Amino acid sequence: MRLKAIFIILALTTSLFAQKLAYINSQKILATYKEAQDAQEQLDKINREWEEEARELQRQFQELGEQLESQSLLLSEERQREKQQELQNLYMKIQQFQAEKWGQNGEFYKKQDEIMQPVIDKINAAIRKVGEEERYDYIFDTVAGNILYASPSQQDLTDLVLEELEKGLENTSRSKR
Repeated sequence: MRLKAIFIILALTTSLFAQKLAYINSQKILATYKEAQDAQEQLDKINREWEEEARELQRQFQELGEQLESQSLLLSEERQREKQQELQNLYMKIQQFQAEKWGQNGEFYKKQDEIMQPVIDKINAAIRKVGEEERYDYIFDTVAGNILYASPSQQDLTDLVLEELEKGLENTSRSKR
């Protein structure tokens, strides 16, 4: 029985040491890969447009507040209440706009998924292809925190994955011509 347990432990440790491990840096891939850069630029543009809309609403709110303050002595109580209600409505509109765009389930996150998912799928396919071709058992991402230590002897596959993505990009651009 004891011999059997030692044999099982030996078999498990032998298979653990026989596995081929490598890592990638997903942040470098996203910063270097052209399609990822283009997708990020597209997201940034959308975000800038929404920020501009939000600034315009804030400007209107500020202007209306200053108007109310400067004319408060000249306005009837009824007109003053109307202006205050208008100011309150504008404030609520600003809050709603921000929640719709950047809230927990806001449009920004939906757009981010919509725009980035095809890029992420290509990156994952390239990682899978490199892993299969190079016969790695596991590939970790250093950015996601899935690896605490990478021995210098371990293989960083980030550049191989980027090369694979570029090959795919070249094939795609040739087929479009």
